[in-house]
Amino acid sequence: MSIDPRTRRLIEAPIVPTLLRLAVPNTLVLAAQASAGIIETYFVGKLGTDALAGVALVFPTVMLMQMLSGGAVGGGISSSIARALGGGRREDADALVHHAIVVGLLFSLFFTVAGLAGGRWLYGSMGGSGGSLEAALEYSRWIFGGSALVWLFNSLASVVRGTGNMSLPAAVTCAGTAMLVPLSPLLIFGWGPVPGLGVAGGAIALLVYYAAGSVALLAFLCSGRGIVRLSWKGWALRWPFFRDILRVGLVAAVSTVAINIAISIATALTGHFGPAAIAGYGTGSRLEYLLVPLVFGLGGPMVAMVGAAMGAGRHDRALRIAWVGAGCAFVVAEAIGLAAASFPHAWLSMFGAEPDMLATGSLYLRIVGPVYGFFGAGLALYFASQGAGRLLWPVTGSVVRLALSAIGGMAAIAAGMGLAGVFAAQALALVVYGAINAGAIARGAWFGGRRRIARRSCKAGAPESPRPCRSGP
Repeated sequence: MSIDPRTRRLIEAPIVPTLLRLAVPNTLVLAAQASAGIIETYFVGKLGTDALAGVALVFPTVMLMQMLSGGAVGGGISSSIARALGGGRREDADALVHHAIVVGLLFSLFFTVAGLAGGRWLYGSMGGSGGSLEAALEYSRWIFGGSALVWLFNSLASVVRGTGNMSLPAAVTCAGTAMLVPLSPLLIFGWGPVPGLGVAGGAIALLVYYAAGSVALLAFLCSGRGIVRLSWKGWALRWPFFRDILRVGLVAAVSTVAINIAISIATALTGHFGPAAIAGYGTGSRLEYLLVPLVFGLGGPMVAMVGAAMGAGRHDRALRIAWVGAGCAFVVAEAIGLAAASFPHAWLSMFGAEPDMLATGSLYLRIVGPVYGFFGAGLALYFASQGAGRLLWPVTGSVVRLALSAIGGMAAIAAGMGLAGVFAAQALALVVYGAINAGAIARGAWFGGRRRIARRSCKAGAPESPRPCRSGP
């Protein structure tokens, strides 16, 4: 079986050094992507509360698209590539590249149609009205009109990450973020002959960023310098390759949708208290969204490492990778949450100084911030489960989180507990989400129970079986 040296390192190299080595560039990539959103929000905040609230209304749906394209479906792409390479199936890995592009573009059509046709209803139902609703619709028309660029970029980046190459997406994303620093204010406020486009300018700047990044990634994959190659000849589409991506990506999408619906429902519940409260919650919860790309800094390498290990039959190694990554994610996310809870204005004041906005955002961070560690650990285990191709329990955890957040929030308002009750329900939901993911994997959910782990490892010939192999059934 021929395995590329880079893939062999994913399977055999020491876990902690390998995970951290791959996580550093991947964390830079996701931090840069998160910074792109922060840069845009910073400048949009200068346009006033209506503009900030309008972008906050659209933000959960934009993050849904980014999390689906880069995390859920993107994770399915990375997992398929990693498992093919780990099993020595190089030609299959090459074929998966153009299947990944087709999958991404098909998903982008859904977001374009849904965003353009259903935006007014969605943002209105979340509490948008007047100036904030009009700002939301203006921003939405541009960002969802160009959703194909977002999906193409993240699909290509997922292909590259599936090979264990985290450095190239990092370089492309960091370069794009540097470009956004002057481009966003230029298009939002205008300068010289360039007219100010308001909130639309922020969306257009992001689309330029995704377009430039897609060109760079396409050039790399066509050049043949990577482990896999995109060939424009013989684009025969085959259902087994789509199925291999979608059996992980679609199930993961349920989890991603549930997470975003939970935050959208919380945004709608907060809307009962006015536009300033929406802006405050939207700004505060953006830090929770920021955890997703930060944890994905570890999660991307975990998908590749776990997928390669599973493809090679190294099941016990795959489990150790999951626990190491979850522990690191818990520490990072909890540190951020505690810092935000202790000094909420340090984050919120970056985006505005309206007293009600600051009060709502501070209340959210003080209640929910201290349990961010559970969300981080659960999210890391979700990425590990993508690599393993086993997503039943992570999806269950996300659905339970959605139910607790929605039902608990509505019950809190009905009981007169106000925003504090709404945010307490979200905090409880995050704790339960992390506990479900950890408990399921600890009980052997990837392999149908603890007793089957050793048997599967022995059948695959893995040298890391947790106990000696036995002959017979």
